[in-house]
Amino acid sequence: MKIYTKTGDKGKTSLIGGTRVPKHHQRIEAYGTIDELMAYIGLLNDEFTESGLKTVMLEIQDRLMTCASILAADCEDCEVKIPEIIPEDIEFLEQLIDAYDKELEPLRVFILPGGHVIASHCHIARTVCRRAERIVTHLAENMYVPEHVIQYLNRLSDYLFTLSRKILKDFNIDEIRWRPRL
Repeated sequence: MKIYTKTGDKGKTSLIGGTRVPKHHQRIEAYGTIDELMAYIGLLNDEFTESGLKTVMLEIQDRLMTCASILAADCEDCEVKIPEIIPEDIEFLEQLIDAYDKELEPLRVFILPGGHVIASHCHIARTVCRRAERIVTHLAENMYVPEHVIQYLNRLSDYLFTLSRKILKDFNIDEIRWRPRL
């Protein structure tokens, strides 16, 4: 399989199912932002040494590829099977969040990103995830998007925030609390 096909040289690309759309199409923007998020999760994973966290990051990347595939499919009966996001995928993230929360102080103030490079990477991934969620929810106003995709992105951003807090705790670094100037 060649890496270049030249079929996109005029600013159009194909969705799964064959429909050609401009590269700025809302679907492309949605799954392109998820692709950006997958790359950030890969960068984050490169920072981890614990095998359990590395496994979680690979699981998240796999689910994000599933989300991107769903958004790239423009066919009711595609010749290729499209994977699905299922409730258990969302529950997986919720279980991780709940486990981390048991170790953390209750959140009573806004936290500013920073404190450690790994925590900062979590926050950048979280903000990319939130952007993906905004784009996907906008897309869902015009075409069908399975609700589990939106739920997964929402929960993933919560997970990344909680993970950033846990990382600071594990490194014994104080969170940077926002103190508004009033």
